[in-house]
Amino acid sequence: MSGPYTADNERGTPYSAGMSAAGSPAYDDASLGELVSRLTGDFGTLTRQELALAKAELREEAKQAGKGAGMLGGAAFAGWMLALFVSLTVMWALGEAMDLVWAALIVAAIWAVVAAVLAVSGRKALRDVTPVPEQTVETLKEDAQWLKTRKH
Repeated sequence: MSGPYTADNERGTPYSAGMSAAGSPAYDDASLGELVSRLTGDFGTLTRQELALAKAELREEAKQAGKGAGMLGGAAFAGWMLALFVSLTVMWALGEAMDLVWAALIVAAIWAVVAAVLAVSGRKALRDVTPVPEQTVETLKEDAQWLKTRKH
């Protein structure tokens, strides 16, 4: 966007070409002090408008994320219930061929293997994570070095 903006102008549209928002002459007739004052005011207003827009967008995104998280929570509960009832079904099906206690132990052993595989995989994945943002640290070091060379 180009052109000056005013606090009275909620939409952030530019002034008309020949007049400022207050109806004063265009920037061509203003002194340097007036130009700096207007520019400072316009920049502050533009910054506030941009921050208000960012807040509104983030609020909407957070609302959508909350709905999505709720749905994922519901899906996780439904998946847990599915696993429970499939396990019971398998246990009772095995119970037709053997004692129900042995069938329950077999199903529990299968779940123990699944839990162990997931735990090992998750632990390995977490070991590979580096909590330090290496690229940012490197960039900050370069910036510090650049500032040192600028001082001397």
